[in-house]
Amino acid sequence: MADDPELPSDALLRLANAYGVTADYWGFDGTHKVASAGTLRAVLAALGVDASSPERIALAAAFVEDMPWRRTVPPVVVVRSGRLAHVPVHVAHGDPVEVWLELDPEAGGGRRDLTQADVPVPPRSVDGRLVGRATFTLPVDLPLGWHELRAEGPSAGARCPVVVTPDKLELPPALQGRRAWGLMAQLYSVRSRDSWGVGDLADLAEVSWLAGRELGADFLLVNPLHAAEPQAPLTPSPYLPTTRRFVNPLYIRVEDVREAAYLSAADRALVEWAGEPVRALDTDPGPIDRDAAWTAKRAALEVVFAAPRSAARQAAFDAYVEEEGAGLETFALWCALAERYGPGAWPDEAMDPSSDLVDAARTELADRVEFHRWLQWVADEQIADAHRAALDGGMAVGIMHDLAVGVHPQGADVWALGDVLATGASVGAPPDMYNQQGQDWSQPPWQPDALARAAYRPYRDMLRTVLRHAGAIRIDHVLGLFRLWWVPDGAPPSEGAYVRYDHEALVGILALEAHRAGAVVIGEDLGVVEPWVRDYLSERGILGTSVLWFERDMHGAPLAPEHYRPLVLATVTTHDLPPTAGYLAGEHVTIRDRLGLLTEPVSVVRAAARAEREQMIGVLRERGLVGDDPSEREIVEALHRYVTATPSVLVGVALTDAVGERRAQNQPGTDQEYPNWKVPLADSAGQVVLVEDLFTSARLRSLAAVLNADIG
Repeated sequence: MADDPELPSDALLRLANAYGVTADYWGFDGTHKVASAGTLRAVLAALGVDASSPERIALAAAFVEDMPWRRTVPPVVVVRSGRLAHVPVHVAHGDPVEVWLELDPEAGGGRRDLTQADVPVPPRSVDGRLVGRATFTLPVDLPLGWHELRAEGPSAGARCPVVVTPDKLELPPALQGRRAWGLMAQLYSVRSRDSWGVGDLADLAEVSWLAGRELGADFLLVNPLHAAEPQAPLTPSPYLPTTRRFVNPLYIRVEDVREAAYLSAADRALVEWAGEPVRALDTDPGPIDRDAAWTAKRAALEVVFAAPRSAARQAAFDAYVEEEGAGLETFALWCALAERYGPGAWPDEAMDPSSDLVDAARTELADRVEFHRWLQWVADEQIADAHRAALDGGMAVGIMHDLAVGVHPQGADVWALGDVLATGASVGAPPDMYNQQGQDWSQPPWQPDALARAAYRPYRDMLRTVLRHAGAIRIDHVLGLFRLWWVPDGAPPSEGAYVRYDHEALVGILALEAHRAGAVVIGEDLGVVEPWVRDYLSERGILGTSVLWFERDMHGAPLAPEHYRPLVLATVTTHDLPPTAGYLAGEHVTIRDRLGLLTEPVSVVRAAARAEREQMIGVLRERGLVGDDPSEREIVEALHRYVTATPSVLVGVALTDAVGERRAQNQPGTDQEYPNWKVPLADSAGQVVLVEDLFTSARLRSLAAVLNADIG
């Protein structure tokens, strides 16, 4: 696994295991991989553990073994509803202790006294004192919610959250006993004549209503709408945001902000002038220019922000600010600082949210902080409008949001949540058949112990914001709730190691917050996945993901539709592949050849792609889904008929497939070499397809008819 010949000692392996670092794994090619000692030391260092010498390893091992005994109560307890669970309480040996629960007000409130279980545990000498452990039983009939455990005694006075999560997240009533299909779209690419160069939340509302009312769809999956930088240059990838909790105001429709309708003639002219040059970009087939769109839109939004608000509108804004609390305040302050210092290096003191400089900036930049809070409120209102339009259009689910794996290493979350995000390593993936050098996504991972010490509140708050106006949520790389591939700074992606997470806690809290929101959860569980993980997710009510091109039987043939998993979102394609028309034409080979990403001769790879295509068409022909000489459109529709023949509860249709687009939205393994996340929606001839065109698209309606015939 590494050029470093040093194998880890048994002591280093035990220490790594104690901190959740997995020293070995099975590669995509079936070979057993073992991390070097250097890799384990570097990953442990990123976890805040010094393993630089045998003596340091021994000290760290003793420290982690004693850690639970130093705490009166755990930092957080996460349990499943209806299941017996115990909580350890540590006090001076022989001291009495009283333990009870204060129930979540949202679950009815009240107090529940806990009884001590007969679980004898010998006392332990910790830091020169004898510590005893009392074990208390949690009632099995606790309601779902965020409760608080309290422990009081002569040597104890502590509290911790007790989170009771659903044993299984049930499908909402609208999906009980039925299947549903929906569209999948990259919102920025779906523009209308009134967009400002980028698809926005008004466009989302229009497409949602169309998909539900006119086409019979039940959901619309969109790319992550997480916030980007507050000024140019904006990171194009929606999967590399500055924060996952708040929204990118780039998606706001300026004219739909209520105060825009009451501007003076002079201010209205300012808004019109700001939008005029970027509206012309709506029909441009070239790469989407987010920087131009946001520069224009921000100028216009500043005019609208300065307009007076009615008493009712101001009260609604104030209520939103109060509900979002310190998290919104901190994010808005970061945005104001980012405007002040730009994309370059900040002063050291500015990097510390608790510094005197930052404290002074709260006052100095108060107007800008208020502006960025207001942007989030406006975006929240427009997302709510889009979700309402989807439901009013007849959708059973509505908007399905997408949650990115992580955040930008210089973003707002890293600045505000530095204590729960690791430094010295980034998230990535080990080598696989498509990326044989591995991948480094540059995103700082959650620090497992620190996240637990924070009682998972940063994670919970993020989920609540994303789920507020959602009928479903897709979790990108859901395996990250179980383990993540940590790449130490300066190391190649192949020289990483897996770090385990408390999946019971992370999946449980996800299920609880989705239950409260009435939302479906879909985990993107593609790639090399241990079988028990998929079984576990299914057991907890988290749907999986199946992509037709990746589903193979033990002989390497396309998996028969009847053998697909039922509890999944099944699709023909994914945003990391060209649209189906492009894939059938070998576009995925052409792009990688042009960019020098192939590890085999292009003739070999192209021959394999042709063989894959012909094999798939042969299967379609055997099932009577195509004739002897099918057209591209007939093959695309047949592939979707193939997927609708599965028992999968949800079926997704890429909007690009519905209009004949061939260009990929993203080419993994590239940055500037390909216009990733900048490709506007277009048809097979490269002509831009606007939202207005979707209402009269014969190809879209024909594909929708296929879905409705087999699922509706």
